Amino acid sequence: MSSDSPIVQTARAARQASVALQSVTDKQKNDALLRIKQVLAERKTEIFEANEIDKKVGYYGAVRLAQEQVALGKLSSSLYKRLDITNADKWDSILSGVEDITHLPDPTKQVSLATQLDNDLELYRVSVPVGVLLTIFEARPEVVVNISCLALKSGNAVILKGGKEASHTNAVLAKVIQDALNTLPADSSIPKEAVQIVETREDISALLDLDRFIDMVVPRGSNSLVKYIQNNTRIPVLGHADGLCSVFVDKEADIEKAQKIVVDSKTNYPAACNSAETLLVHRDLLNSDKFISVATALLKAGVSLRLDTSTFEALAQKVDSSFKDKISQATEEDFDTEFLELTIAVKAVADVNEAIDHIIEHGSKHTDCIVTENETVAEYFMARVDAAGCYWNASTRFADGFRYGFGAEVGVSTNKTHARGPVGLEGLVIYKYRVYGNGNAAGDYGSGKKQYLHQPIEQSNYRI
Repeated sequence: MSSDSPIVQTARAARQASVALQSVTDKQKNDALLRIKQVLAERKTEIFEANEIDKKVGYYGAVRLAQEQVALGKLSSSLYKRLDITNADKWDSILSGVEDITHLPDPTKQVSLATQLDNDLELYRVSVPVGVLLTIFEARPEVVVNISCLALKSGNAVILKGGKEASHTNAVLAKVIQDALNTLPADSSIPKEAVQIVETREDISALLDLDRFIDMVVPRGSNSLVKYIQNNTRIPVLGHADGLCSVFVDKEADIEKAQKIVVDSKTNYPAACNSAETLLVHRDLLNSDKFISVATALLKAGVSLRLDTSTFEALAQKVDSSFKDKISQATEEDFDTEFLELTIAVKAVADVNEAIDHIIEHGSKHTDCIVTENETVAEYFMARVDAAGCYWNASTRFADGFRYGFGAEVGVSTNKTHARGPVGLEGLVIYKYRVYGNGNAAGDYGSGKKQYLHQPIEQSNYRI
């Protein structure tokens, strides 16, 4: 690829911006974020107009209202919800999220190790920005704001690529952020190139090859998108492919708690990756009204149930006739499906071990929950389920950077790398080792020569 190509120039500009960001103070970062919030608010009408265009165009480019596309089955209701940022609550949340990030501590320049190697030789491990982030996402235009602000707060530059379904909104949001950065005081050292956006799929293919400029890829979207990126780049990838979350209702569950947790996990926002897709029920509950009450609570909330043989037989003769069209027998594929709508797969299990085995076999290591009053069983479940989040008597919907107090999140990672689960600022920094010496040479130590001290340095004596 030519070094003069536009995409290489974009990546190079991001690298240069990331270097400039290394010396920016926390106050300068916060001032920039508050300026971004101000300009977003001032240009709300422009942003909403762009969002309306995206919703009218729809996913397949047909010029009609997105609601009509939903009715025709061409634009899913979950996608429509993800596209829309004109809802007052969502827009206020976007703006407040920007300011929330300013209240978070600066994740850079934090010392996690300080060792006195010798009287005049000191070692420090210090948090530093990752560098340049490439974020590829689908449908959710608010990601432009969330990621940009998290990147800036952590001292990173970011290149954004959103899906075609929100192209107008994404472009306007990125332009607004760049314009805000362009109006900062001259001494801020935050160039507008710290946030850039690219438009085409070809741009992504090119950027995935530019590991000399880009340090980490953060995909947010479908399983196929994430897997494509993971298989087509040498750059480290932070993200998750699936959100196959489960709730296990144990035989010792408080059924009122179970109803509330299961319904919330499924219906609070079905299109989210932390929405429950599988309900596991202890077999002993099928012989009582306890399972019926949980199932009925879901049905009343508008959820369709895909039931295995045991749960179907337990429910079919007892459910109110008005719900008959919302229950059906599950297929094997249902337990590997991320529905992202008001549908859930239901299975009876013999005990907590079978529940764990099912999650290991079918889950995606995102978030799984147990509902029980037995602490021993709960701790056993949480210890053995290999997921980024394991919950006891709490909705899976809590798996979220904002709810964790991160201000916002760059995404959710099911990797076993430096960041896992909802990734906030701490996932956008890495560390470097700094050594402060005084003409020291490694050959001066060992074999009867000078000896290392290897003593911790008191924080009050840090040089950083």
